[in-house]
Amino acid sequence: MSNESPRPAGRPRRQFRPVEVRAVRRVAPRLVSVSLGGDALAGFEITAPAQHIKLALPGPGQSEPALPQPALPQPALPQPGRLQPQAEPASHGPVWPEDRPRPILRTYTPRRWDPETGLLDVELLLHGTGPASEWAERAAVGDRLAVAGPGGRSALPTDAARYVIAGDESALPAMGTLLESLSPAARVEVLAEVAGPEDEIPLPTGPGTTVRWLHRSRPDAWGEALEQALAGTDLGGPSAGTAVWVACEAVAVRRIRRHLLAERHLPPELVVTRGYWRLGEADHPDHDHGED
Repeated sequence: MSNESPRPAGRPRRQFRPVEVRAVRRVAPRLVSVSLGGDALAGFEITAPAQHIKLALPGPGQSEPALPQPALPQPALPQPGRLQPQAEPASHGPVWPEDRPRPILRTYTPRRWDPETGLLDVELLLHGTGPASEWAERAAVGDRLAVAGPGGRSALPTDAARYVIAGDESALPAMGTLLESLSPAARVEVLAEVAGPEDEIPLPTGPGTTVRWLHRSRPDAWGEALEQALAGTDLGGPSAGTAVWVACEAVAVRRIRRHLLAERHLPPELVVTRGYWRLGEADHPDHDHGED
């Protein structure tokens, strides 16, 4: 079962908001922060840490992305022989322009939203070839794109005895939001797997937080350092009340989840796993909880 509630029938899909780049900052050699703004962000709200948004980026030769029209309502089909209660029409899905290519769609964690300035900060990982990474590499003030969301919610309990928050480079923005959401006095151990020392960045920490940076033994050893570190971490046993959040490559996160549940016997309600990306896949779904 998922840690997130399913989308209710008839719930309208979140529409894309046109925005533009207001600032660009290099957080680390392979991590770029872009500040997005625009009148369409009025009413935008982040309600929980580690939520996700969709970015619609312009395709090759475009100065701005082509955006869909609002979803069309589709009436619910009646069941023969039964009285039907009045129900809201189901969402039919977005209607994309037929005369323009669809935009590049990617999922990211919003790092920070400031309603006073109207700026939304998103940190994008530079991972070499690929349209989203290439866009982030050359992002400049005035570039136009669009944002949909946010969606999802954090499933971490707020009253755990202790927290272990683990992830790779792709999870650093989400890890930052989780750390900021916890009490400064919370007991937290952070395990962050990156390629090397140059990828280490400052993380928000309190007096009860320790951070361990894990460097991969080889470029393609995705999640191995996290697995080894978690296997050697004292989680206190099933009744200790330690909550664990892990996000990394999708195959690795499944191995880690099996270890936490089957070998360490942690209660499922205290284990949150997310497959943020999958090796060889261009746009991994934002609802991968690593539970299959």
